[in-house]
Amino acid sequence: MAAKSTLHSSSPATSSFLSCKSDLVHPRKTQLGFAPRIRSKPIRWESCSGMREHSQEKVRRRGRLFTVRCTAEGIERGMLMGGGRGGIEEAATAETLDIPERFKVVALMACVMCLCNADRVVMSVTVVPLASKFGWSTSFLGIVQSSFLWGYIFSSVIGGALVDRYGGKNVMAWGVALWSLATLLTPWAANHSTVALLAVRAFFGLAEGVALPSMSTLSSRWFPSHERASAVGISMAGFHLGNVIGLLLTPIMLSTIGISGPFILFSSLGLLWLTRWANGVTSDPRDSPFVSKSELRLIRAGKTDSPADDGQFPPLRLLLSKAPSWAIIFANITNNWGYFVLLSWMPVYFNSVFKVNLKQAAWFSAVPWGTMAISGYVAGALSDSLIKAGYSLTLVRKIMQSIGFIGPGVALLCLNYAKTPVTAAAIMTIALSLSSFSQAGFLLNMQDIAPRYAGFLHGIANSAGTLAAIISTIGTGYFVQWLGSFQAFLTVTAGLYFVTAIFWNVYATGERVF
Repeated sequence: MAAKSTLHSSSPATSSFLSCKSDLVHPRKTQLGFAPRIRSKPIRWESCSGMREHSQEKVRRRGRLFTVRCTAEGIERGMLMGGGRGGIEEAATAETLDIPERFKVVALMACVMCLCNADRVVMSVTVVPLASKFGWSTSFLGIVQSSFLWGYIFSSVIGGALVDRYGGKNVMAWGVALWSLATLLTPWAANHSTVALLAVRAFFGLAEGVALPSMSTLSSRWFPSHERASAVGISMAGFHLGNVIGLLLTPIMLSTIGISGPFILFSSLGLLWLTRWANGVTSDPRDSPFVSKSELRLIRAGKTDSPADDGQFPPLRLLLSKAPSWAIIFANITNNWGYFVLLSWMPVYFNSVFKVNLKQAAWFSAVPWGTMAISGYVAGALSDSLIKAGYSLTLVRKIMQSIGFIGPGVALLCLNYAKTPVTAAAIMTIALSLSSFSQAGFLLNMQDIAPRYAGFLHGIANSAGTLAAIISTIGTGYFVQWLGSFQAFLTVTAGLYFVTAIFWNVYATGERVF
């Protein structure tokens, strides 16, 4: 039978770890050092109140549950970890290397945003051989490219409202499952009929419409205000890297496996990601079993936002009655207009204007997106640094958004004078790198002015931006077919950047409005 030990509490002011004494072991000095002398007296332990506030607590570390008692912490943890001093050292190392839970969440979000855009951009590359196979005209090619946006425009508002109501975790999970299925079905639909292809791409867009509102809301829940821009920057870095991965892998898989290859690959990765997301993330850090109390205090420090919990539908008329809301909506329109023109048409641009083959066009198209991923994180870190330095939130949002619009506008005007594909790629790299500063502008501003309805406001702005993207994607095809040049449409896009930058600086605010 196990021996019973008697615990006697001592005063917190006088007890400490070094004052813990036991009659079991008594050191005795010898010529070789200290040697233990065992006594036969009953075992008595003094408590170590300085080590723990309670005599016993349960600590969850690295997915395993340990029972830790203050007086026998080293011994008991050592036995559970594998025995002896080595177990204690292993436990200490595990605690030292433990990664905060919010960093794991943002890493998973970056991965899914990468898949989100990779699944999109696959069609931008495969549309070239599909057009050759089925004899599509340039104008119809624009319709095929925009079909993704037909579903996307509807799901943004609904998805944003669902995120506010049910949380980002579940909405994101369902979105990934459905768009992975649509990705898998795309090559079958293309071989079946044009109508089937357009329907599957529209369904794909319908599922992907929830991704950005979910990411934005999860970032606001899991990160304190002074880290939010960096968190969004990391997530959006994954988003832009998805372009790079899709543009580089798709031509290789087309030449080795065929048209179905890239679609099967990315849909499988989506389903694999789901297995980790379902068991490792919660919509709110307060519900997570893996978040420590100290990390939760850090996340909640200074937060003023809270999810809508009254079950009512967000007030659409109220949201649209304020100028800062329209500043966000117009910014999203302009951002999506330029973004989708470059995303959908960049491979075709290099192929038709500079006569480079599909693999070369993919490389030229991928470089700008790779630098955009880096600059997006830099923009987030710079934004957080300015806020920590004491600059007002309104000023920081206006600075970031001005860089994100004026920079790309100037770059697109310069693109008219590019004479080589290398020069064009360099100018597009500058344009997209500077446009990523918008992530620390309007994309974060939704949480600033309407924290309770940020998902819904994001959906409204995203739907308006999606309509603009449909017009720009199809319009580019007709401009190229009628005028035989991309330059005119790029000039129109540059003008739109400049006008929206002025509107933003007049009406945008970092203060809470709703």
